[in-house]
Amino acid sequence: MIGNILVGLVALVHVYIVYLEMVLWDTPRGHKTFRLTPEFANASKVLAANQGLYNGFLAAGLIWGLYLGAAGFQVKVFFLLCVAIAGLYGAATVGRKILFIQTVPAVVALIAVWLGW
Repeated sequence: MIGNILVGLVALVHVYIVYLEMVLWDTPRGHKTFRLTPEFANASKVLAANQGLYNGFLAAGLIWGLYLGAAGFQVKVFFLLCVAIAGLYGAATVGRKILFIQTVPAVVALIAVWLGW
């Protein structure tokens, strides 16, 4: 139960990231969130939308795992690992903040799911 709640929260974070990257990237909110200049945001918005799409796939996989119930254990584990690894890469290449927004919640959810909480 706790594991599924945490998986749901990780999925919701990624839905919000999708919205930020695909819709709000080239807006004042996107500029503030990602510390972008308007010029860079405008020049990179297609790349950000592509990145947002990938985050959408992560959210969809987690939601799919939740939908499957007990049979979705492996799906949830797989997508939580994907989120954690993507977060590690982002923390190493973009900023440490990503570690706390993406990796830590995914690892905590993964532990909870693995332990059957």
